[in-house]
Amino acid sequence: MINYNYETDFKLDSEEQISKWIADTISSENHKHDEINYVFCDDEYLHKLNVEFLDHDTLTDIISFDYSIGKIVQGDIFISVERVADNAKDFGTSFNDELNRVIIHGILHYCGYKDKTDDDAKLMREKENHYLSQLTED
Repeated sequence: MINYNYETDFKLDSEEQISKWIADTISSENHKHDEINYVFCDDEYLHKLNVEFLDHDTLTDIISFDYSIGKIVQGDIFISVERVADNAKDFGTSFNDELNRVIIHGILHYCGYKDKTDDDAKLMREKENHYLSQLTED
């Protein structure tokens, strides 16, 4: 089950389409999903989590708590819509494109992809682009 929670004045346009896309992505990566919770929030909300749980005193667009077991994907993904909006401007892309990239980025982490090294980050970006293209084709 994929759940969406809103801690700020924002709502996804098409939860059903996004859920299908996420489930298809997980399946394409030879994983299955259990419970995935997305929490859309503001910078302040996410900053508090970043400080409390990760000891990082910085703003970020996403924090994910991975509870996956083997090939069963589950976890909580917190996304700051304020940070996504700022990043979209910085990267010269639309808010929705950047939001979808962040949504699938968290899922790819749950499927085992990393982004700490340059090579890992490059592969992560390729995977993001691949799955983003599948969302726009639907």
